[in-house]
Amino acid sequence: MRFVWAVVAFVLAAALIGAGIAQRTIFVGPDSQKTEVAIDEPAPFVLLDGDVLRINPGAQTLIVRGDGEIFGSYGRTADMEAWLADSDYNHVTVDDDGDLNVEHVTAPTGEDEAQGGDDPTTEGTEGDAAEEEPTGRDPRGSDLWLDSFGEENLLTADNMQLPEGTSLLIAYDGTKDAPDDIVVSWPLDNSTPWAGPLMVAGGVVLLIGLILYVLAIRHQRRGRGPRRKGPGPLPATEPIDVAVLPPAERAAIEQPETDGAEPRGAQNGDGGEIEEAEIVDEDKGTEGKRSLQASPVGRRRRMLALPVLGLTAILAAGCSADSWPQLGDASPSPSPSPTVIAPENQKPPAVTEAQAKRILRTISDTVAEADAALDLDLAATRLDGPALTARTTEYALRTALPDTPVPSAIPTDDFEVVLPEATDVWPRTVLALTKSNGDDTVPPVLLTMTQADPWSDYKVTNMAEMSADAEFPAVAASWLGTSMVPADSAFLALPPAELAAAFADVVDTGEKSASYGLFDDLSLTFAKSINDSRQAVVQALADKGASETSAAAFDMAPTDASPISMTTLDSGAIVAVTLTDVESVTPTGSDVVIRFGDNAQAKALTGATESAKGIETTYEFQLFFAVPAQGSTEQIRLLAARQDIVSAKVIK
Repeated sequence: MRFVWAVVAFVLAAALIGAGIAQRTIFVGPDSQKTEVAIDEPAPFVLLDGDVLRINPGAQTLIVRGDGEIFGSYGRTADMEAWLADSDYNHVTVDDDGDLNVEHVTAPTGEDEAQGGDDPTTEGTEGDAAEEEPTGRDPRGSDLWLDSFGEENLLTADNMQLPEGTSLLIAYDGTKDAPDDIVVSWPLDNSTPWAGPLMVAGGVVLLIGLILYVLAIRHQRRGRGPRRKGPGPLPATEPIDVAVLPPAERAAIEQPETDGAEPRGAQNGDGGEIEEAEIVDEDKGTEGKRSLQASPVGRRRRMLALPVLGLTAILAAGCSADSWPQLGDASPSPSPSPTVIAPENQKPPAVTEAQAKRILRTISDTVAEADAALDLDLAATRLDGPALTARTTEYALRTALPDTPVPSAIPTDDFEVVLPEATDVWPRTVLALTKSNGDDTVPPVLLTMTQADPWSDYKVTNMAEMSADAEFPAVAASWLGTSMVPADSAFLALPPAELAAAFADVVDTGEKSASYGLFDDLSLTFAKSINDSRQAVVQALADKGASETSAAAFDMAPTDASPISMTTLDSGAIVAVTLTDVESVTPTGSDVVIRFGDNAQAKALTGATESAKGIETTYEFQLFFAVPAQGSTEQIRLLAARQDIVSAKVIK
């Protein structure tokens, strides 16, 4: 019966192990589901709506085949449509039945734009900007993308999980037709959680079968007992005729044994004693030999069983996690987080935090390269407004005076604050506070960067070094963004349009200014430092004995640049303004000549060494203030400041 159970166990083990292997081989299903995008009419761009990538659940994988360097990027759908507003492209969407719909969009002509009126996506830009742009536009390097990637001939993007409101752009260089071999795939659950347990169970049953088989053999051998070969049939017993025996043998038989006497050995024919024969159990020896021979046979059977068990263990160990049941909660309960309520009709932020960091690093690298090469055209690709004006003068000074210090770089080691404007139109503004971790001599930099239209890069407009004593106000999170404050807003302690003029009045008149009490101590200290520098110029004229023959005058005033104001969490605003301080040194008589002496900067910028009518030097101040809300008891606080010489000219 044990043999029967062993055979049953072997059959069951084979079935279990075979079923487990079959689940991972011939019965395993496909690991992905693919959908091919059919492009009938070629165009330079293909825009895949986010719904196309979310037809099926799971992370999306994009596969694009073509000839050349294939470019892919993703961003907000509205932003991408604005970027493609003047281009031909194929727009892939999903209809109500879940099928793909490819629409060929043609770039509008001049007549269409005239009939269509203003485009809300380009609010704040010139009306003919789109007409001036070329139709073939390279999408690589645009600041509008949340992220971009590219590969040669085969573009594969794995584990994509595009959120709602985003789309994917595919192109070459914007001039030739985009690739039309586009496949989107999604993972399928082809896990076999019972494959591993089945193989393990088969191995256990196989082991039980081997044990039953060994026990059956052992039981059979013990049940048979010893099997010795018995003696053959004996001849019939007949009386022995002693008379016919030789005398010696007859005497031996007839001689009685003496009590207590030792038996004598048999004598041979010569009269000697015959030694007693030792009876040897030959069958016993044979059985012993059999037992010795049976041991290797059992060992060989055990040796044969080990590879079978080892093979089962290897098969079970080679199974992936998909071959085992996943115990426990598949998705742990999320921890509670603070609730943030966005205002009604809240627009999306202009950039994400990661996008802003990438843009700022690109700006920093470009500006550093321009500073090293004194390339103003390269600097103009990433600087604008007051920031570019300051660089223009600095490059001119460094060209004439090589010992002039290199302008401060934009640190990008640590982004302490990223505050984008929440808007879906242009221009867009982002405020950032960056720090350097490796160099303590580099102060934190507070800056604003603006994107004029969908096709332009972000450019830094205002940039200043933040004081160590300044306290930055609380602002909204980068994923929420903030709103711009109108220049004439009456909800602040001082409208942004009046801030620059009020501070200039404090610098010029000091405590006599009506705005003196609006500013904090740090602002007043900075204003005093400007006055001290003015007094230093007057004192220098006096030291040279020119105080009676020349006169110095100063005038601080706002520039034509509009202030940049962004709201804070306390209903206040961070306001960036630009002022100029014009320093004039003129002679007091017609026979007096103003000589520049050791003023190397004046000589380099004017190209002269003296002037009969004097010299006028203009300094530019880029200032950031934290302005409280109307009715607040707080003062206007200075956050960051930067001073640059922007021009020096001979008065004519």
